[in-house]
Amino acid sequence: MTEATTPVFMPSVFYRDPLAALRWLEAAFGFETTTLVTDAEGRLAYSEMSFHGGVISVGKEWDGPPLAPARTRSPASLNGACTQFIRVHLADGLDAHAGRARAAGATIVQEPADQFYGARVYRALDPEGHVWAFNQEVADVPIADQEAATGLTIRSPAKEMSHG
Repeated sequence: MTEATTPVFMPSVFYRDPLAALRWLEAAFGFETTTLVTDAEGRLAYSEMSFHGGVISVGKEWDGPPLAPARTRSPASLNGACTQFIRVHLADGLDAHAGRARAAGATIVQEPADQFYGARVYRALDPEGHVWAFNQEVADVPIADQEAATGLTIRSPAKEMSHG
């Protein structure tokens, strides 16, 4: 049986200028535009980008029906407010990736740093204010050590159910 290659989740990110966003995401983060649908005037109707097996849709802001079920906005249209951020896992090269993003004009809001849970992470803002968090696993930290470092209780219900 062939395994499906379509991702289970595909986030959509909305921009005032989605065509500029596509170019920027390619330059800054190394994403690849895989689907591009435009209207007769060259305006973006739909797009998809891929990166190491993950897929994201990049679109324009919508004002609701009949074109979309809800209004969508870029953080640039919300005084910089961000309603979500996208996490992207890197197998390696996180620091070089952050350098590439910075060179392309990303605002690095969290410099690459090792975290208590065993990942190295950096966060960047794109030109319209979306937050992108990139992480790379660098250590296998036992949950007990993570709890000791933070004072939090950490559980993984899916793992507990599969072993219970």
